[in-house]
Amino acid sequence: MAARPAPAPTLRKSTAGLLARPLAALILPALMLGSAAVAKDSGAEALEDLFFGAALFEAHQERYFDAIVSLDTELDQYRQLDEPALDPFTTHLGQAQFSVGDLELSYRMHREAGRAIAAVLKGDVSQTVKNEAAYRLARIHYHKQQPRNALHALEMIEGRVPERVASEERFLRARVLMELGRFEEAVALLRDLKGESRLQGFVEYNLGIALLKSGDVQGGVIELTALGRERSSDPAQKALYDKANLLLGSYLMDAGEPERARPYFDRVHLEGPFSNRALLGAGWAEAQAGRYDRALVPWKLLQSRQPTNESVQESLLAVPYAYSKLDVHSTAAVNYGFALDKFGSEIDTLTKSIVSVREGRFLEALRRKEAEQVKNWVVMLRDIPGAPETHYLLDLMASNDYQEFLRNYRDLNDLQERNESWLDSLNAYENLIALRRDYYEPLLPGLDQKFRALDARIQMRIEERDKFAARIEQMLITRRPEYLGRASELQMLASLRQLRERTRNQVVGEESLRRLERLQGVLRFRLATEYDARLTEAYKRLQQLNSEIDKLQKGYHSYVRSRQAATHSYSGYDDTIRNLRARLKQSQSRLAMLMARQGKMLEVLAIEELERRRAQLENYQIKARFALADSYDRANELQEQRRDQRKVESLQRAAEMVDEGAAKSVETLPREAGEALPLENPPELDAPAENSPAQERVEARESAAAKEDAAGERSARVQESAPAAERELVEQSTPAEESEPAEESAPAGEREP
Repeated sequence: MAARPAPAPTLRKSTAGLLARPLAALILPALMLGSAAVAKDSGAEALEDLFFGAALFEAHQERYFDAIVSLDTELDQYRQLDEPALDPFTTHLGQAQFSVGDLELSYRMHREAGRAIAAVLKGDVSQTVKNEAAYRLARIHYHKQQPRNALHALEMIEGRVPERVASEERFLRARVLMELGRFEEAVALLRDLKGESRLQGFVEYNLGIALLKSGDVQGGVIELTALGRERSSDPAQKALYDKANLLLGSYLMDAGEPERARPYFDRVHLEGPFSNRALLGAGWAEAQAGRYDRALVPWKLLQSRQPTNESVQESLLAVPYAYSKLDVHSTAAVNYGFALDKFGSEIDTLTKSIVSVREGRFLEALRRKEAEQVKNWVVMLRDIPGAPETHYLLDLMASNDYQEFLRNYRDLNDLQERNESWLDSLNAYENLIALRRDYYEPLLPGLDQKFRALDARIQMRIEERDKFAARIEQMLITRRPEYLGRASELQMLASLRQLRERTRNQVVGEESLRRLERLQGVLRFRLATEYDARLTEAYKRLQQLNSEIDKLQKGYHSYVRSRQAATHSYSGYDDTIRNLRARLKQSQSRLAMLMARQGKMLEVLAIEELERRRAQLENYQIKARFALADSYDRANELQEQRRDQRKVESLQRAAEMVDEGAAKSVETLPREAGEALPLENPPELDAPAENSPAQERVEARESAAAKEDAAGERSARVQESAPAAERELVEQSTPAEESEPAEESAPAGEREP
């Protein structure tokens, strides 16, 4: 009636899961090495642009959305610059364009990242860059569970890949081949990767699985055994070693080799994510070998752990099962009663959790921000009032699909909250623009008037400079000394010309004419002899004038830019803000629809998992009830056998007492001389016990006691309060069991609990 409480399906299921997925959760750090390469490579160059540095900081903090927004904004503004070469972002332009695709991949924007990387593959870049882009495209397809497309992208690699991603590329290729069932080729690649420090442990684990799946069982066992014997203080490495040991133990249990499986279970750390399953497996290994007393050691340790764990719940049935196999039925009954209490409590908790999920409290707990501040936030959700018992959802939440759904839901919620804040920011921008308009509009007309006057003077000076420069250029070709005369000299020359003109109409003496000619000759001689020096001086003055004109031009352009900036700071934003507000509201409605769909999917999966666990507990509860009744029956049968034995012994003692009394009465009778004593009892003494008053009284007392015991036992079994009956049963049967171990062998035809 009491069979083993379904441990074998649990172990087979776990083994299949361990072999089917090559450590998807534990290889996540290895998969993210490529994403971290962006920040690592970025730090190799001197940072020239602070905004690009801020985007890298966000990427280091794993806030990929903020990093993508920063880079996209920076790139968009850079493309709209009039003189982009003056912007310091020019130094990081190529790196930023390549980093956007990598960050989009980290944020699981696979479609956008694929487009960006495909553009790189089609661009005019070096083959090394194309190889790295092909590797990242293969990662995208692998994350999307498209191994054939991933292999096609890897086959696009020609020549060598960059050294920083060379090992990751081969490791990815091996995992893709494993997904496609080409385990022999994966084994060859993984053997070459052994010794890579960044992939330590992960290569050996996947190599062991590939060997097992390819049919080389001995090689796979050897590889995983060597990995399981490693020791490390890193929690991730310890979990990897524990998983290897658990995998081998479960594999050998399914193969029917419990003796070989037990050492692998023993190597798993008692404090780790796989300790519960290892303790359960160790107990069943001993149980299959018939050592139920030794199986109780790990099961009793497991029984005291978190009662929501499946392995712990199974141990609640395994412990009394072991006691029943050891014929300690009273202790088995007590433990079955304890298991029933636990199962009932957990079933009530699961029912409340299902109601909580259906009322939307699970999604509300997922949206709470304080949960993100704790590393183990999934477990911390259970402390939030009204939230479901998340310990039952740990295995579900650890699966890749559910993690993807969960991240998508949280990302959608984050985007919705960002949209709300952006809508509020648009109102703030409108207020800011209104303040700027009120400040600048009264000032700009007066400034514009002054600027126009200054601009006219500047234009006049520029025209004079241009005329002067043209004269100098002409004097380099044709000598024109009069152009280099000083003002006084030019005035004197002009006066002498006037006097010369007057002399033509008047009678002037020869002496006066010679004096005029002499003065003109002196001035011309001075201009001719000082022409070169004066031309050089004029050229220098022209250069000084050019520098001053340049300063005026810079001031002019600075004012123009400031004027434009002042105008642009409050004008031209109305249409943009209106369009942005409409787009944000439209995206909010779409986000609400997507969140409802994603949340419904999360709730359905959570409810299915909780209902599955509840059905499992109800099944355990039914088995525990039947096993409890069977333990009571076996304990009562044992008590009745001992009671019958005591009856026989008391009857034998009474018969002996009657025999002794009859013998004494015969000795006191007178006998004739020479009469021989009879050797046999007379016929009337053949049944002295039936006619003896003493024997009748003894039998009557024993019969009454037996009837009272039977009535007490029947009433105890009918009572609903099991613990009281259990205590009575323990008090009545335990001493007898301890004092008479030879008589406790199970009766023939015993059925397993």
